[in-house]
Amino acid sequence: MRFSRARQGAVERLLWSRDSRLIARISERLPEARVIELADSGWCVLGDAIELTEALILPLAQTCAYGLADVDPSLPVAERYVVALGSAVQVSGLGDRIGMDETPEIAKRKVLDYFFALKENHHVEFQPIVDLRTMEASEWECLFRPHMPMLPHTISAIVDAALVAKRPVDFDMFVVEATLARIAEVARPGVLGRRTRYGINLLPASLLAPHFEASVFADRVRRVGLSPRQIVVECTEQQAIADIARLKKQVRALRRLGFGFAIDDAGAGYASFNVIAALEPSIIKIDREIVCRIGNKGSEAKKALVEAFVSFSRRIGAKVVAEGIENRRDLLALQEREVDFGQGFLLGRSSTVPTQPRRIRFPRELPLVIATAAGWEGAVSTRVASGR
Repeated sequence: MRFSRARQGAVERLLWSRDSRLIARISERLPEARVIELADSGWCVLGDAIELTEALILPLAQTCAYGLADVDPSLPVAERYVVALGSAVQVSGLGDRIGMDETPEIAKRKVLDYFFALKENHHVEFQPIVDLRTMEASEWECLFRPHMPMLPHTISAIVDAALVAKRPVDFDMFVVEATLARIAEVARPGVLGRRTRYGINLLPASLLAPHFEASVFADRVRRVGLSPRQIVVECTEQQAIADIARLKKQVRALRRLGFGFAIDDAGAGYASFNVIAALEPSIIKIDREIVCRIGNKGSEAKKALVEAFVSFSRRIGAKVVAEGIENRRDLLALQEREVDFGQGFLLGRSSTVPTQPRRIRFPRELPLVIATAAGWEGAVSTRVASGR
């Protein structure tokens, strides 16, 4: 079946088909058009609405089924291509055959397949984690950035798709391979050196997988020329942990091999004090919602919670990282509470190569001259911290 949906004034048009012959013919006629393979769900062609038309496609299609739909520029970027793809599949008449009128699980699986298919599009960025005493970078967190032109998604949305599709291990291994390869590139001699540490996110479901072995993971790290001591495994929780005892065993195995282990988003979701106490991490990362506006008046509860995390970490021999630091007032409040490390836009944004943190300038401390009530002309000089 051949259908199209025309929208007056459309700039882009999207064609979907499961027939590779049609896609090849279109590519020959329109070399500037973008072709994207959707794993086992066919192909998309994205092109100029003036060029990608029924008049062009009909002679090329012959007996091939396809769907053609305009991309609505009035929709948000994160939605317009998804909507166009759905329209093209539906108007092709094949929607029911490939499950496009499907359950959420199937829809998430297709998003994940698309993510895997675009391996060369994605990249890794590095955000500094800063020692709040010296204001120097102590390590960098590796942030995997997906680039999916027709299905814009954040990494959190991809993680959610992996969990719903029951493929968290496949997702983590895909990300880890790419991340380790990129770390190996930036950690070569003459760039940052071999002692710099990097944080890599892993889902608890991956660590709990029956075939996960800490020693095998360590071998994978060594194969790219890195040491386990350079890697901090950050456990990102998006679901309740099914087996705390097994996860604790895996964490201990990782730490025996030299890996650091961090609990991410502490104080939010499932990262409770009970979970942290059971896993005994080397690093506790306080969730950004707790850090946000902690320096404001009326934030006593947040201050008390951070103090509790700091006290707790000292008892178990861990360090504390405050995430999401975005202003000097919050930074000062965290320093006053002896938080070890910080991370956030104020200290340094993520970039494609590790860069040193920003230099934070605080108001200079000035002498304060106090005269006596009797009018004595002498002065007592003391130092006060402006802004506190």
